[in-house]
Amino acid sequence: MAALTASDLPSLTLLSKGKVRDIYATSDPNALLFVATDRISAYDVILNNGIPGKGALLTEISRFWFNKLGHIIPNHFITADIDAMPPEVHEYKSQLAGRTMLVRKAQVVPLEAIVRGYLTGSAWAEYQKTGTVHGITLPAGLRESERLPTPLFTPSTKAELGAHDENISPEQAAALVGDALYAQISAAALSLYTAAAEHALARGLILADTKFEFGLVPADGSSTAQELILVDELLTPDSSRYWPAEGYEAGRPQPSFDKQYLRDWLVGAGFRKGLEAGPSEKGGKGGWEIEQAVVEGTQKRYEEVVAMLTA
Repeated sequence: MAALTASDLPSLTLLSKGKVRDIYATSDPNALLFVATDRISAYDVILNNGIPGKGALLTEISRFWFNKLGHIIPNHFITADIDAMPPEVHEYKSQLAGRTMLVRKAQVVPLEAIVRGYLTGSAWAEYQKTGTVHGITLPAGLRESERLPTPLFTPSTKAELGAHDENISPEQAAALVGDALYAQISAAALSLYTAAAEHALARGLILADTKFEFGLVPADGSSTAQELILVDELLTPDSSRYWPAEGYEAGRPQPSFDKQYLRDWLVGAGFRKGLEAGPSEKGGKGGWEIEQAVVEGTQKRYEEVVAMLTA
């Protein structure tokens, strides 16, 4: 099976092309078509070749979580049944099957809502230097991969494609979106993480951290009030760090079912800041090509975590 790294829907209007998703307008003015390609990125760099079947796996797990967590906060998911989508979508059924969702159009809040339950990644790097995470002071003596006393809401900016998200403090985030909206997003994100982490652990997985995105839609029956909803993807291996619960031990890095495997390979292949355009031996051009063994290893990890979570 070949990877689908770009959708081809010539009769539809392409609105935006992200790291993974292509977003199209539809004849329904209140709905968008989200197409999950097989593209994959690491360190905000889109790799040349994708992971076969990844888009369908991301769509499957997002749909699972949208349904499971819908009681906490509404979300943008309408349907994944192409026959129930606007008629102009139907001719592309063979290309889109399993990898597309019709979603509510929303005004996206310019904030990455990250929740961390364990000390790892950029949070561990900051803690080692300052004893803080996103400017939040934590107890002394915590170890790498250690479970935090309570989950932390740690926001970041939502960067444009090709740029890097930037970790910011809660105070900076509140100033960016307003105190009331920040409080609503923080509460929802923490509730979502807690419920998802409990489900994951019951299936042998630790949800170390994850990223949520939110949007605003008109509230029912109001011409001015807005309602907060979940948008984009939800709790996928692209946006979340999953570890096997078996063998977990604080004080060291953990094996993972997410993109960390790919990130580790990329760094080992010579990637560093300034070489986003490609390896230095190629003059920094041409992008990064994932080795076939790493493609297969990444695919296997995604398949395994989706099966464990949705069984």
